[in-house]
Amino acid sequence: MSFLSQLEWRFATKAFDPTKKISDENVELILNAIRLSPSSFGLQPYHVLVITNPELRIKLREKASNQSPVTDASHLLVFCTRTDSLARIDDYINLLSRGDSDAAKKLTGYADMMKMTIQPKSPEALKTWADRQTYLALGFGLAACAELEIDSLPMEGFDPGGFDSLLELPSHLKSVVLMPIGYRAKGPDFPKTRFPKEELISRDHVK
Repeated sequence: MSFLSQLEWRFATKAFDPTKKISDENVELILNAIRLSPSSFGLQPYHVLVITNPELRIKLREKASNQSPVTDASHLLVFCTRTDSLARIDDYINLLSRGDSDAAKKLTGYADMMKMTIQPKSPEALKTWADRQTYLALGFGLAACAELEIDSLPMEGFDPGGFDSLLELPSHLKSVVLMPIGYRAKGPDFPKTRFPKEELISRDHVK
């Protein structure tokens, strides 16, 4: 079993078996894969909420067009974009330098470059930029689930504002995409279908 072979196994599960739960160990493996995902400058402008509370998930389901994965999956992961990346740069430099003041001084130029890149962005452009980093993290979460033979579903069909309100998110966090994880109640209805490589990939030139 490997990541590449498991890509054939996975599919976007729409029906989860509510009686099957993911072990704490596997949940941590998935979350760590998300934490290790790449991001621009390494700032990781996202936050992931792990929702297991049944009552809360029933309320969230109402804000997601009554889609059953919100309540039936073992865990519901809510990926949120952070809008406070500029304020996090100094904290990141401290992490990068491992608290060494001399090392931090050597990173001043890097910190200034990050600030000059991020500061001019409008709030809308900053959120779009952060959303892209959040989706990279989502992709790593989906891949980790596949390797563990845990089903997952990327979901955008929900009311972000409604989720933000129900989850009482601080103003710098905005829910952007969901990932219910668990175990499928049934297999896929259709065989895995993708456009041929020739339509998706070109080598050295575009036809």
